Formats: sequence, structure tokens, C-alpha cells
Amino acid sequence: MLRVARNPAIISRAQSVRLNVPSQLIKLNRLNLSTSSVLQQVKFPDLDRKWLKNWEKFDGPITPKPLPGEHGDKEKYYMLTMFPYPSGMLHMGHFRVFTITDVVARFHRFKNKEVINPMGWDSFGLPAENAAIQNQVDPKFWTQKNIGKMRHQIGKMSTSFDWDRELSTCDKSYYKFTQMLFLWLYENGLAYKNLKEINWDPIDQTVLANEQVDANGKSWRSGAIVEKKMLNQWFLKITDFAKDLSDDLKKLDNWPQKVKLMQQNWIGKSTGANIKFTLGNDEMIEVFTSRPDTLFSVQYLAISIDHPLSKQMSVNNQELQQFIDNAKEQEKQQSFSHESDQQKNKDGYELPGIHGIHPLTGKKMPIFVAPYVLSSYGNGAVMGCPGHDERDWDFWLQNASGKPVIKTVDPVDIAELDDSKPYLGKQGTLNNNCAPEFQGLTAKQGYDKIVATLQSKSMGGPATNFKLRDWSISRQRYWGCPIPMIYCDSCGMVPVPEDQLPVVLPENIEFTGKGNPLDQHSEFKNCKCPKCGSNNATRETDTMDTFMDSSWYFFRYLDNNNGGLPFAKSKVDEFMPAKLYIGGVEHAILHLLYSRFISKFLYKIGKWDGGGVENNGEPFKKLASQGMVHGKTYNHPVTKKFLKPEELDKSDPNKVKLVEVDPATGEQLIPEVSYEKMSKSKFNGVDPVEFIGKYGADSTRAHMLFQAPIDLVLYWDENKIVGVQRWLKKLLNMNKLLLSKLETSKSQFNTASLDEFFASIDTHVQSKSNFNDLEIALFNETQSCITAMDSAFGDTLSLNTVISDYMKMTNSINNILQNDCDNVDLGLITSGFYKLVLMISPVCPAVCEEIWESVQKSIISNNNDYNWQSIFTSHWPVALAPKISEVTNYNVIVNGKFKFLYRGTKDLIEKPESQVFDKILNDVEGNDKKTMGDLQGKITKVILKPGAICFVGAKNTKKKSQ
Repeated sequence: MLRVARNPAIISRAQSVRLNVPSQLIKLNRLNLSTSSVLQQVKFPDLDRKWLKNWEKFDGPITPKPLPGEHGDKEKYYMLTMFPYPSGMLHMGHFRVFTITDVVARFHRFKNKEVINPMGWDSFGLPAENAAIQNQVDPKFWTQKNIGKMRHQIGKMSTSFDWDRELSTCDKSYYKFTQMLFLWLYENGLAYKNLKEINWDPIDQTVLANEQVDANGKSWRSGAIVEKKMLNQWFLKITDFAKDLSDDLKKLDNWPQKVKLMQQNWIGKSTGANIKFTLGNDEMIEVFTSRPDTLFSVQYLAISIDHPLSKQMSVNNQELQQFIDNAKEQEKQQSFSHESDQQKNKDGYELPGIHGIHPLTGKKMPIFVAPYVLSSYGNGAVMGCPGHDERDWDFWLQNASGKPVIKTVDPVDIAELDDSKPYLGKQGTLNNNCAPEFQGLTAKQGYDKIVATLQSKSMGGPATNFKLRDWSISRQRYWGCPIPMIYCDSCGMVPVPEDQLPVVLPENIEFTGKGNPLDQHSEFKNCKCPKCGSNNATRETDTMDTFMDSSWYFFRYLDNNNGGLPFAKSKVDEFMPAKLYIGGVEHAILHLLYSRFISKFLYKIGKWDGGGVENNGEPFKKLASQGMVHGKTYNHPVTKKFLKPEELDKSDPNKVKLVEVDPATGEQLIPEVSYEKMSKSKFNGVDPVEFIGKYGADSTRAHMLFQAPIDLVLYWDENKIVGVQRWLKKLLNMNKLLLSKLETSKSQFNTASLDEFFASIDTHVQSKSNFNDLEIALFNETQSCITAMDSAFGDTLSLNTVISDYMKMTNSINNILQNDCDNVDLGLITSGFYKLVLMISPVCPAVCEEIWESVQKSIISNNNDYNWQSIFTSHWPVALAPKISEVTNYNVIVNGKFKFLYRGTKDLIEKPESQVFDKILNDVEGNDKKTMGDLQGKITKVILKPGAICFVGAKNTKKKSQ
């Protein structure tokens, strides 16, 4: 048994009562946790270079060796990060997401799963074409050069991607199948052409994206006033999948709630009713409303400026035509300045000589042409209820000033009634402004009865509406996937046969910046009709939206060498849906929505099993959206301009000053400091490759993860990396110390091979029967750490807490090595330390490989016939049940006063009172033994209870002198 130390520097009697913990643990907690004064000197970038070279010997990521008796298929784990655009330079945001992806992939490989963690390039897009125009360089050459740069940069990050699955969307071996996917959509009635309003540069004769138009409505390149014009473009009928895309969000339990909400709002599902209002003749206006319970408060109808009735009435009404023209111009200006819907005007034009007829009361009401009504939503018409809609209230006040507002739903609490604003609540009672048969009904009852009544009169019925619009994929650019359609004078529109794919982009292109280069390329544009053979045919010269390329790439990764199909069904069924998808929240809407649409489409036409009926074609089981990386930004205290590095004096990193001196005081100015998104213009960016070259990949990876939870903004602070480096050096130093101790004791273990050495360590620990308190604490902390790592890597992705857990366990083992090594079993220390190293290796692979190699050289081979075995061929440790101490603390109390702390077995208080006394008397020493001796033969009562042993005895009395 362990005796209590009597050194008052370790524990006092008062402290022992208050803390009720063993003295050895007090000692452990009070040890200096700082790194050993003499740290092993190491240059982390040198370790990177050494181990990157060694890892190159493997064909792909290193995986654990088969377990004894292992057979059958491994569990499949398909994970991926959103592939980057090859701009030519990685930023810290890339490094953050690649680090997260890599550590999770390494963990699951350790767990003996068949992991796929691929990398590729979203390589079509406008930047390459702009570079071609500005620098007269081939977009393909520019893109491939950038891919080469970025592939090299990723290699410096100690990542372990499956490069054999690499793909690039601008390679014809990839876009051949993007074209095939388009043809499948066309064959299934989901691809069609229609007119769409676009931004047109009249000087460059080209279509502009919204972001290419400045706030003044001018082209970013030519400076021309941008025009709005209608252009025939290709669309995909994503609206056919709107219901599934909306309803199936509830299946995505492991997606961030904010992302699901963003998708739900974009899809914009509304349930309500379609209601018909006649115009007093055979014509009618049909509206959709989500509030049919407010039907009796309708005071006007509003139609969009593009509604058929608006167009019809404007033919002979110049005033109306002028109103519509003004509204379109104002809408154009607002679209350029990116103003919100709420900022649109509330103007209206009341149509003369025509009224809408209420379907249940027959009451006439005015009809307005109103710019706020969207032609793309519902039927381009709404019923105006100023009493129960804020926008309708504002519109009515502006266009029918002085006329009363009718409210038909009263709140449950009458105190909420306010004549100065609409009542927006959905709970309440239909009032006397409704028809008699509806008065007194709750809003829900009124909703149902009104819809049923409309249905019985064939004037409406229940309906579901979506804000989601069909996906426009046409782009009037060169650097994109050609749309595989041909236009023949005889046959009309003809799809390119699959056996003639791909339609290849021509390379002899002249980039003038004016018009669509493909439309001006006669060799590409003029072709033979594949149906009739006529030479009077032309190709489609639009290329596809790059979101089309990225909507299916995760399928192609699984079969990227298939030359005949986008992918084999059997290969996709084996791994899809992906277990984990990681990427920025900026792609939360369009990329993810389009990927879900294409995935569901492919499931619908039988190209994959959709992950089962319940999954319904959803492509990603779990989504993790990492936050941005913000850099420290310095602003001039007077001019507020962003400061360049050379304008700052960082001789004292804790007190950064400007080089510039205040002319009034002669002292250096102090900059304003904030954290903002990294960018060149703010001079706050950090080149990850340069940073790794300075501090090493392991330090940078651990620092990156430690600074913030993955879903939050990371405020990059270079100064804090010193703590991570100190910890890694401590690990290397501890390994050196432990190996020196093992050198004299390794005969206790099997050192025939590395596997047998660690197996014998595990056997030794598991067969050990007696554990003291320090050993129990170390064993249990090891198991707790394994459990925490399993949860963090495999479930919660709480990777910042992983680093803090690493550091805590490192300090615990270091304390034992430095101070209590003689009191703790060496096999237990060895087991705990090298299990910790295994758990650290997904984050810090080079340092852990260095430690692993040193074990092999020192313990296994003694530097003779050394045969390196990577740490990543090992298996992840398995958490064992914690040990429960068989002893506990007892406060020994004599006549009501605490005397000392005794450590005894938990069953001590179940033994006879005399045995308890004798046991304590025999175990204790010094003053405690005297205390017990003075009680001998004088005990009148013993109280035994958990944590306390109380003795009551006759007090000593001194004899009088004779």
C-alpha cells in the first residue's frame, strides 16, 4: 500500500482534509509543467524534407498493415474537400481546409477503413479567359501551369491525397462526360432553351456577369453603359426537383443547420392556395398566397410589369408604357448596385377601366401594375392585403392614401391590435369583416374552410410554390465546357451523338475581348449535321456554367479512368454517398444545391443506387463548413489606409509601431489593429508555403487547428506558434529520455520487430494486476485520450480540443518521466507515450515519424540492418476500460478532531473494528503511530463510514505526585 508522505511541503493536514486526494496526486499536479531546460534541437522544415522524401517511396497514402487473420472487405470511407480553382497560389483558407481533410483521412485509415480522399481542379472559368485577353496567353497553358504550381504547394503541406484519382474539369477526358451528362438531361426533358435577360456590353459585344458591372451600371473592362437585353439561353429544369430538394433537407442530420436554412430559403417552399379573381369577363388573374385565411382583407391585386395583362394594356396606354420603362430602368440600376428587394420602390400604376372580382364576395377591387411583384414567382400576380402584410401596407399607403385598411384576423390578445401597422401574426380569430359563415373561426380553421370553399366553386385550391427558378447554364465565353448541340436548317436542334463526344474546344483562338470567341471561330462553329449529313449546320457556341462541372466531379473521382462512361454504377454504389464533404460556407447555396440536383437526377435515371430509397440520391452524408482565415491588419491612425509591411516597425512584436514619426511629438505612430479577411489589398495575407518553410508543416498544421473550432473564423497570429513548437520539441525530448530508460530494460520486452515490441508492451500492461495511484491515473488518462480522439476525429471534428488534449497528456507523461519514473511501471509509461505519438501523427506526421524511426533504431535494430517502418502502417489504439483504485482516503478523527489522512482499501470499513484499528496502527509511522498508540485500550466507540474512521476514547489523565 502507499503511505502518505509527511513532508509539509507536499501536503498539510488542513489541505488533506479539504482536498481529500492522495499526496502523490497532489505532488503530480504541482510539478513544473514547462519544457525541460535543455530541449533537443530540431529544425522542423528539415524534418518535412526528410519525411516527404521517404513518403514518396509509397504508391499513394500509407495504410496500416493487415491485422492477423483479417479477411473480407474493409469499411468504405469516401471523403473529400471542395476542389480548388487553380489560380496559381494557395492561401491560408486552402491550407486550413486541406489540413482538416488530411487529419480526418489519416485517422480513418488508422481505423483500418478503405479511405478515398482525392484531389482535383475546378479549372474552367472566367479568370483564365481574362488572363488570355490581358496577356495574350492560352487559357489552357495558363491553367495547367497554375495546377502544377498548386500541386507542388499542396505537397509541402504534408497532405496525403489520393493523387491517382486527380482530375481537372478542363481536360477533355473530363468534360466529355460533362457533355454526356447534359445529353442525359436533354433526353429526359430537363434541358431546354428560353429567353433570359442578360447584361450586355455594347462595345465589347459580350455578356457580363453581375459582378462585372460596377455600381454605376458600367462595364468593368470597356466602361460602356451596360444594356439589358433578351438572349436565348440553355436552362436545366431544377424546379422539377424542388420538392425533393426542399423536403430531403430533413434527411441531412449531419449538415450545419445554417447551411440547411440557407438552402431552404433559396428554394423558398411556400404552402398555401392558388386563388382565381375574374375580371368581369372571361379573363382572370390567378394568384398564389400562403395566407388564404386573409382572403377577406384583400383590397387590391398587383401584377408584375411583365405580366400578360400589363403588356396587353400598355399597347394603347403610353402612360402605362412609360411607367413600365421607368420601372425597368430603376430595376436595372438596383441590380448593378446589388440593392435588396426591400429597397425596391413601392410605386404602382392603377389600370383604368378594369377590376378584379373577389371570388367569395363578388366585391370589385383595383388592379395595379407594381414593380415589387416578381414575374418569376407564382403567376406574376399577388393579392394585396394591407391589413396583414407589411409590404402591402406600405404600397397601399403610397398608392391609395386616405382609404381605410381592412383587417380580418384579430390577434388572440386584443391588446396587440394597432391601427398604425398591419397585424402579421398567424394566430388569431376571423372577425366580422369576413362572411358570416367564417366569423369566429380560428385562423387555421378559416384557412382550411376558405380553401375548401374555393375548391368547391372551382375558384382555387391548395398549392405549393417555390421561389427556386430553373438553372441558366449558358455562358457566352470560350473557357468552359462546350454545349453539345447542333442547329441544322433541315433538322432543327440536334444533340451531338454520344459516340462523337467530346466536342473539343479549338486551340487556335484569338482573344480580342470582344464578343464570344467561339461564335467568331468558323472552323468550330460550322459543322455537319449528325442526323441528315447537311453541311449547313452550326454548333452551339455557348459554353456551360462552371457549376455544371463541379456538380458531379465527386462521382468521377471514383472511376476517373473510365473512357466510356462518366463512371461505372458498381463503383459509385460502393462508396456513395460520401461520408464527409468539407468546404467553405460561401458554397452553401449554389454549388451544394446543384450537386444535390444532379445527384438526384442520376439516381432517378438509374445511374447509381442513390444510397438507398431512404437517402433518395443525396450525395453527402455529412457536411463540414470551415470558417475563413482572417489576418492581422494594420491601418494608419490618421489616414486609415492599409499599411504595408515595410511601413511597420516590428522590432518588438508585442508593440508594433509605424516607421513614420508623429511630427508633433517626434514619436513613432501606433497603428490601428484589426483582423480582416486576408487579401493582397490589405497587406495582411500569409503565404502558407513560406510559413511552412519557416516553421515546418507540423507546427503550422497544429497551430492552424489549435487556434479555433473549424466552423469559426480563425484569427491568424504568427506569434502564437511558439507554444506549438515548444510542445513538439518537448515530445522529441521526452522520446529521447524514454529511449534511454528503455535501453537498460528492453530485455523485459520482445524486440524482434517493432510490431512485436509494442504487442509485448500491451500484453505487459494488460496482464499487470497491481496499479498504484500514479499508474491508475496514467492508464486512465491514456484511455480517456483515445476515447476523446475517436470522438473528435470520427464524429464531432472538434479539432482545436484535440491539440489541447495532446498537450495535457504530454505534460502528464513528462511529469512522470522527470519526477516519478521510479514509482510508475516503465511498460505503462512506454505504452502511454507511444499511443499518444500515434494519436498525434495525423496532425504532425513528420515529428511522429521521426519518433517512430528512433524507436526502431534504438530498441529494435540497434542501428544494424535498419528497415524503416512508417508509423502509418500501425493501427489506432483501442480504449480499454478504466482502472478503479482499490484504495481510498480516510480522514482519521479522534474525539471529534481530525488527526491525519490514511490510505487504505475500500473494504477496510467492512472489517471488524479491532482489525481496523490494528491495520492502521501497523501501517502508520511517526506522530500518526503515536496518536494510534495513545488510543490503545481506551477506545469506547468506533464509527466507520466511507471516507472517515472515527475513534472515541477515554482522555488521558495525569497521575498526581505522591
